[in-house]
This record gives sequence, structure tokens and C-alpha cells, in this order.
Amino acid sequence: MDFRQNQPIYLQIAEYVCEQILLEKWKLGEKIISIRDIAVQMEVNPNTVQRAYDFLQQKEIITNKRGIGYFTEEDAMTRIRAFRKEQFLENELPTLFRNLYLLDISLDELKEPYASFVKTHFKNKRP
Repeated sequence: MDFRQNQPIYLQIAEYVCEQILLEKWKLGEKIISIRDIAVQMEVNPNTVQRAYDFLQQKEIITNKRGIGYFTEEDAMTRIRAFRKEQFLENELPTLFRNLYLLDISLDELKEPYASFVKTHFKNKRP
């Protein structure tokens, strides 16, 4: 995996886990990939993955069942969306608004490209 320089790797791994859940590749209430396996897959130290999983446990997105493994929480989608929405509104939206203003792009101009993007990249998902 190619990691971004401006964000800690453990947070990028946590973001990856959240995306797997939001895309329903990892089902709610089911076991997820082990620390060791995801570390091999992403070519990182298992301690980095452990830190990501600890972070996700604090956010009550995953839980550790000792001796069995890690599982998604039943309400993980709601928690992920709330957390990611908060992060987006605080960190990314101001940059987007600044660019829209500087480039003189109206919100109306974004409707069609947004709909096309969703249709192309997220088939069979929300309307």
C-alpha cells in the first residue's frame, strides 16, 4: 500500500479498515483480518496495525474477542460515518470551499460530475 506522507500510517490503516466496512466488504458483527495478516498485506510492522486496531477499538468500531480475533461492531457503520463526517467537515471541506471560491465553481456545477462519479465508482449502492 502506498501511504501518504501527511498522515500517520496507523491512521491510514484505520481508514482502510473503515472503508472495508463502509463498502460492506467486511460485514457487521463478523471477524476481520488479523493483525499479522494485515501487516503482511500492507507491508508494515504488526505494532503499527495494533495501534490502528487500538484506535478503532477506542472509537467502538471493532472489538477484540480474546483468543478468537477482532470483530466489527454491529453499529460500526453509524460510528464510522459520524467520525469520518466530523473529520471531513473539519479538515477537508474548508480546502474544498477555498478551491471552489478561487476557481469560481458553483455548487450547481458539481451536481452532474458528482452523480457521474457515484454511478461509475459505487454501482449498486445508495441512490
